[in-house]
Amino acid sequence: MQTVIIVLDSAKMQNPDLDIIYDLPDRIDEFTNHAVYDNGYDYLSETKIGIWLETDNASANLEKIIELLKSEKFSDNDLSASAEIYISEDECAKLENSRKTYPL
Repeated sequence: MQTVIIVLDSAKMQNPDLDIIYDLPDRIDEFTNHAVYDNGYDYLSETKIGIWLETDNASANLEKIIELLKSEKFSDNDLSASAEIYISEDECAKLENSRKTYPL
């Protein structure tokens, strides 16, 4: 398995609703036809949360995730303008061991 990490900064969001840590992974799972699914979350700082996702191929599924973030709002937030996406070929990778892929 490989890792996708979506980092959300509440300071950059219109509506920093914590429900997003459940709603976003569920929607990604559905949108990718279960190719990318929830693997937990962690508080990274006072304003940042990381959402960990698992997949067989992070690089191949990255465009689908970006497409979703650009086409839908979550809790009234345009995440395409505020989220950062990191990927790693390692399972359950740490953020510092992952490569930033969005935005570049």
